[in-house]
Amino acid sequence: MATTPAKFNLTSQKQEKSTQNELLPAGGSDPTKFDVKEAWYPVYYLEDLDKTKPNTFTLLNQNIVIWWDKSGQSWRAFEDKCPHRLAPLSEGRVNESGLLECPYHGWAFSGTGNCEYIPQQTEAGKAETSNRACVKSLPTAEAQGMLFVYAGKTENAAKTKVPIVEALEENPKDWVCIGTFRDIPYDALTLLENVLDSSHIPYTHHKTVGNRANAAPVELEVIESDKHGFKGMWAEGPRKGTLGKQYTTFIAPGLMWHDLTSKQFGRTMTVVYATPIRKGECRLFAIFPFKFSSPIPGLFIKLTPRWYSHINQNSILEDDQIFLHYQERYLEATGGSTNFNKAFYLPTKADSFVAELRQWVNYYCTEPFPQESLSAPWSREQLLDRYHSHTIKCSSCRQALKNIKTLREVAAIVAVVAWIITPMLIVLLSNSSFWSVVSLTIVSLICAGIWWQLGKLEKKFYQGQDIPPRNLPEKK
Repeated sequence: MATTPAKFNLTSQKQEKSTQNELLPAGGSDPTKFDVKEAWYPVYYLEDLDKTKPNTFTLLNQNIVIWWDKSGQSWRAFEDKCPHRLAPLSEGRVNESGLLECPYHGWAFSGTGNCEYIPQQTEAGKAETSNRACVKSLPTAEAQGMLFVYAGKTENAAKTKVPIVEALEENPKDWVCIGTFRDIPYDALTLLENVLDSSHIPYTHHKTVGNRANAAPVELEVIESDKHGFKGMWAEGPRKGTLGKQYTTFIAPGLMWHDLTSKQFGRTMTVVYATPIRKGECRLFAIFPFKFSSPIPGLFIKLTPRWYSHINQNSILEDDQIFLHYQERYLEATGGSTNFNKAFYLPTKADSFVAELRQWVNYYCTEPFPQESLSAPWSREQLLDRYHSHTIKCSSCRQALKNIKTLREVAAIVAVVAWIITPMLIVLLSNSSFWSVVSLTIVSLICAGIWWQLGKLEKKFYQGQDIPPRNLPEKK
């Protein structure tokens, strides 16, 4: 994962250059309110974006199209709507001239959002020079391997700090990072609330990254808090104190991380970005940076294929995906975040960060969709879907799935051919065919086994497991 200072791609030509030290926190200038639109949000890992075609995302209910501007050598984000007849530009293409072309009538737009070509007008026509022919563009920035989009007023983008993990900027070569993403069927605030709560890990993630035997009192302490987030500490830390103190940071509106250093593992972090898509949906970006005292663990991590890591991370996310989808609906039915103290019973310090987050939401009016209601609950099949929520949008998993399907077809063909040839050899070669028959039979069985195992692996790109590991019978 790249850890370079943020690279801004601002579409307005009137922006003043700003250094990271001069940038302001997100949320706008009103000290009593946090404006969730006045912030940068990650929308894609850069390695998952395709420069040859438009990419789509929905940010705070606004459909946007993301495309590579060859002329400006940068990623652009436009409102996904042609000004002509409102066709989605994401259904078009990046044409031979490097312009974003509308699929409906071929209007073509440059990286600034200006219309450069209208095929239907005469040579004397100048309709493309009108402001009405321009597409609304959103500022973009690249930082720490991700593309960020600014959701608010364009003039505020260059003044607002891109939310990054500062620790990763210090000696970046010392860090080894695992990263994943997924579109989650619950709100960004529900996601943040869940990850801030370390006390659920031994139970919810039992047999994945947790163990019920490690459950113990969790004495969380909020150290500081204001409009722009809060910091906290868990003095004993996870696994009954064997890993050392854990420090937690929440950067409003959608970034949090846990940070701990232990003699056993070195320094480890759990970083989560929650980008709101629409009511009841968000995109999660999870990054797990490690700074090991020995180079060996980092070498194993680097050798692990990205797609294989994503399969494992999807399993962990599904440990709590279903019940969190229902939990936020129960909260909404009892009055939502404004009534969390009555809806939730929070008698221990283990819930200190959850309470702090909800108080921040209420005090600074940060509910991103205040007038909207959640949809009817999704089916289990929808909640456990991996293909549409991750695989199709991930360059690594998409290619791995394609390769697995190809290998599976090859294995099936070889197995069938070997099986068909075997009886022919018996007839034609009689006794002298013994070893040939044995060899072909073995080949057929091995290829059939490979076909079967690849089939099991292929399913993991499409759907999660219905019964979470914590609920499987314990081995005796």
